[in-house]
Amino acid sequence: MSIWEYANPKKFMQVSGRVLPWLTGLAALTLSLGLVWGFFFTPEDYKQGSTVKILFLHVPAAMMAINAWVMMLVASLIWVIRRHHVSALAARAAAPAGLVFTLIALVTGALWGQPMWNTWWEWDPRLTSFLILLLFYLGYIALWSAIEDPDTAADLTSVLCMVGSVFAVLSRYAVKFWNQGLHQDSTILKVGESDPLDAAYYVPLVVCIAGFVLFFVVMVLVRTRIWIRARRLGALLARERMG
Repeated sequence: MSIWEYANPKKFMQVSGRVLPWLTGLAALTLSLGLVWGFFFTPEDYKQGSTVKILFLHVPAAMMAINAWVMMLVASLIWVIRRHHVSALAARAAAPAGLVFTLIALVTGALWGQPMWNTWWEWDPRLTSFLILLLFYLGYIALWSAIEDPDTAADLTSVLCMVGSVFAVLSRYAVKFWNQGLHQDSTILKVGESDPLDAAYYVPLVVCIAGFVLFFVVMVLVRTRIWIRARRLGALLARERMG
């Protein structure tokens, strides 16, 4: 069985329809467990107090804001190379979720940063690249809506997605590229290093991340199914007008 079989709209609708109820339930369970565990059953930090618990929203949202754009890039490249409509529609479906994740990351980052840095905003390399990524999300969504022909819209948004990927990479690695700025480097993967994230926060944070990932997958599947149906409806209406 080839993975490209799922690029067939009929096959995609069949498979996604079967797995969606299970994924939705698992996403709701994981996300609820992670957030409740993180916000109500973890201790306050000796330096940051209860403010540290913002990480259970901020970190998963920031990760998914970047990874959503990466998924859009992969789907866009598949469209450009193989012209599979499901991949183009999946990229379109992922954009609003990525936009929301980026907004959550920026807002929670400001709430977290104000008591820590004594400022709501700083033109830090990572913060600035995240703000630009937000603008790319808005532009991507607007471009899809502005162009009537879906294939032309898919082509142009794919180009925009490739350009915006530069800022997705910068959002992830800005702290490593520039050894300046207020934003710290990632601490999630430093389990074996000298200053790892405490296990009291690490485990519920991983659960929250899993919940965000599952929620994103559910949103992409649901919205892709909606766009496939809309495309079919548009084709039927066009045939009626021609007939």
